[in-house]
Amino acid sequence: MSEGNFLFTSESVTEGHPDKMADCISDSILDAVLSQDARGRVACETLTTTGLVVLAGEITTTAQLDFQSLVRDTVREIGYTSSNMGFDAETCAVMVALDKQSPEISQGVTEGEGLHKEQGAGDQGLMFGFACDETPELMPAPIYYAHLLCKELTDARKSGRLPFLRPDGKAQVTFEYVDGKPKRVHTVVIAAQHNPDASHEEVVAGVKEEVVKKVLPDDMMHDDVIYHINGTGKFCIGGPMGDAGLTGRKIIVDTYGGMGRHGGGAFSGKDPSKVDRSAAYMARYIAKNCVAAGLAAKLEVQLAYVIGVAAPVSVNANSWGTGKVSDREIEKIIREAFSMKPADIIRDLDLLKPRYRASAAYGHFGRSEDSFTWEHTDRADKIKDLAGL
Repeated sequence: MSEGNFLFTSESVTEGHPDKMADCISDSILDAVLSQDARGRVACETLTTTGLVVLAGEITTTAQLDFQSLVRDTVREIGYTSSNMGFDAETCAVMVALDKQSPEISQGVTEGEGLHKEQGAGDQGLMFGFACDETPELMPAPIYYAHLLCKELTDARKSGRLPFLRPDGKAQVTFEYVDGKPKRVHTVVIAAQHNPDASHEEVVAGVKEEVVKKVLPDDMMHDDVIYHINGTGKFCIGGPMGDAGLTGRKIIVDTYGGMGRHGGGAFSGKDPSKVDRSAAYMARYIAKNCVAAGLAAKLEVQLAYVIGVAAPVSVNANSWGTGKVSDREIEKIIREAFSMKPADIIRDLDLLKPRYRASAAYGHFGRSEDSFTWEHTDRADKIKDLAGL
């Protein structure tokens, strides 16, 4: 293939995948803290394995929480309610090994403390945001449709349309790109956990009819699409019984499906004083507003921070030559249109409200719910004015 013609693949997983289960539990605990204590500090990691959930990390809060109930409620809502499927919200063991935030970290991220008096970044690190004009949500097509397939897989299970399904599942979509744009679907891969009495043929037919056909656009489908549905022939053992799960182990699923770079920091279970999360959301907000403004067809924004310091140490923009102005000019516009200090990010994106459980599965970006404030394009007009578009 020429440079503009290629295949690109992204994957997503359902909320019943063991790693996503861990993310959902961690973010449920974060929401519970923020609902009582907007300034609570949370770094909650979750491990899931057969019959066991372990909570570890650091939480400093005035909130009074019943961690056992929070875990069981989340597991129940996901759908693991019977030992027959390898995990039961009612009977699983829950181990809590949580401590308080280090006072040395706290002084660096609390306004008026530490070497710098502004609220500083919670850690050093680099974060990337990305947007492109491939979908109305300004997301890359492969990850966007992989998320929709996983969401539909869950909806088909919970609604009873496909009653043989169990909570675990994965989807993977390969798109054929022509002249750098997604032209058609090349391959669809789905792994759907199911009851033992469901035949392979029943699962394949049901998933194609009730999931694939409802999600993938007709104008991108064709007779030569390659399907791999439950490629081993059977997928009954899943969730924590099939594989251990850990918070933060699906960072590419959470972001852009491998299109655009990733700084390495995970999101779930972290309050917004952690720039791993809040600055990654800000970088997406910046990139999306720039693309929505017509400043570029594709844009990646990198922010970098040092612990205890408010302003980012660097801002970088890369439009791959699609910008209406140079990348250096885009960086100037970004600095003028957005404040990237942690306290301002938290204020501008309204990040102290409990809203994170919804983000833990099916992607943190490309979502239309009002609570996903970093998806709003309310700065696009300002960017147009600054760029003279």
